[in-house]
Amino acid sequence: MEAEAADGPPGGVEAALSCFSFNQDCTSLAIGTKAGYKLFSLSSVEQLDQVHGSNEIPDVYIVERLFSSSLVVVVSHTKPRQMNVYHFKKGTEICNYNYSSNILSIRLNRQRLLVCLEEAIYIHNIKDMKLLKTILDIPANPAGLCALSINHSNSYVAYPGSLTTGEIVLYDGHSLKTVCTIAAHEGTLAAITFNASGSKLASASEKGTVIRVFSVPDGRKLYEFRRGMKRYVTISSLVFSMDSQFLCASSNTETVHIFKLEHLTNSRPEEPSTWTGYMGKMFMAASNYLPAQVSDMMNQDRAFATGRLHFSGQRNICTLSTIQKLPRLLVASSDGHLYIYNLDPQDGGECVLIKTHSLLSSGTTEENKENDLRPPLPQSYAATVARPSTSSASTVPGYSEDGGALRGEVIPEHEFATGPVCLDDENEFPPIILCRGSQKGKTKQS
Repeated sequence: MEAEAADGPPGGVEAALSCFSFNQDCTSLAIGTKAGYKLFSLSSVEQLDQVHGSNEIPDVYIVERLFSSSLVVVVSHTKPRQMNVYHFKKGTEICNYNYSSNILSIRLNRQRLLVCLEEAIYIHNIKDMKLLKTILDIPANPAGLCALSINHSNSYVAYPGSLTTGEIVLYDGHSLKTVCTIAAHEGTLAAITFNASGSKLASASEKGTVIRVFSVPDGRKLYEFRRGMKRYVTISSLVFSMDSQFLCASSNTETVHIFKLEHLTNSRPEEPSTWTGYMGKMFMAASNYLPAQVSDMMNQDRAFATGRLHFSGQRNICTLSTIQKLPRLLVASSDGHLYIYNLDPQDGGECVLIKTHSLLSSGTTEENKENDLRPPLPQSYAATVARPSTSSASTVPGYSEDGGALRGEVIPEHEFATGPVCLDDENEFPPIILCRGSQKGKTKQS
C-alpha cells in the first residue's frame, strides 16, 4: 500500500514528505522525501526504529520494500521513467529499467514485480527481472491504480477496466491471462486491494460511500459496507488485516473506518422485547417494499470500529497490524507522523490513540536491529547453496559477496519454494541479474 503525499507549500512538511508505503505484511514503513528515502521497523509501539536511510536519490515519490528483505524499489521525480532496484544492506544497485512514460505505481510479491504506467502495466519475474508481459489494452489510468496479491502462489493482478464505471479486471499473474471482469461500482474506482491469501478483493469508488468485497477468482460479491451516507470522500487507502477478519479504509476526512468481515446468516437473532427492538423489526420489514437502492442501503453493514484523526484533508494510508501481540491500527499521514491506535477485536468502537511518532525527525538509526532478532544464519553465499535440497536447481545466476552477478553459481530451487523462504536474510535474497534495461520496443504485448 503506497500513497503519494499531497502537494503543500514549498519548504513545509508536505513538501518534505513525498510518499509513504507499508510493506506487504505490515511490518515495515517506507517514506520518500526530497532528500531520499527511509525504512522503519514496526515491531514496537513506543519506539520507531529506522532500519535504513539513503540520500543517494533525491526527490523520491515511490518507495516499496519487499516484505522484510533487503530489496527496495525506488522512483524519483528527477527520473520519473526509471525504476531503480536496490539491495540496501549491501549498498548496491541491482538493476534499473526505463519505461516509455512516467511510472505511477509499483507492486511486488515474492514472484512478481508490477510497474504501472498510465496506459500500460509491465509484469516482471522478480527472480531475474525478466519482463514477462506488457498489458496495453487498458483504459487510461492516471492514478496508477492497481493491486497485486501478496500471495505468490496465485499472484492475481487487479486494475480498472473502464474510465467511466467501476469495472475491475482480474488478471492471473502466473498464467498471464485475464480471469474475469467485475462490475464493482457505478462510479469510477478509487481503491482496490487483495487480502493476504489472494482469495478476496475489496474496492471503493470515487464517491467513497460504499465498499464492496468480492471472492477471487469468481468475482462473486461477499460483503457490502457503507462508509457514510451524505458526504462524498476520497478514499486514500484500503487494506485487509493479515487474517482477513477486518477491512480498513482511510480517506481525506478525520475518520478511519474498520469493518468486520463476518459470515451473515439468513436468520437474524431475535431482538429484545424493547421499543428499539420493535422499531428495528419494523424497518427491516418495510425495506422489502422500498426501492432497491434504499433497501440496499438499509442492509449494508456499518463500521465495526473507527479511528479519529485530529485533522482532515491530509493524504494518509492505514493498515492493521499485530504489534507486541496486540492488534493495532496504524495511520501514516502527510503531516509527517505515524499514529498508532489500540483496536478492540471483540467489541470494536472507537480506537484509542496510544502513540504518535515523527517520520521526519532525526531518530536513532538501527540498521542491524532486524537481523539481531533472528537466529544465526550462514555467513557466505557458498554456505547457503551448500544446504541440502531435494529439488532440481534453477539456472538463475546468484550473488557474490560484493553484490555482483556471479554467473557460474546458481541458486537451488528450494530458495523459492513455498515452504519457509527467508527473504529477510541477504544470503537468501532473490537473485536478480545486474541489468540496465529499457522497456521500449522489446516487450511481450497483449
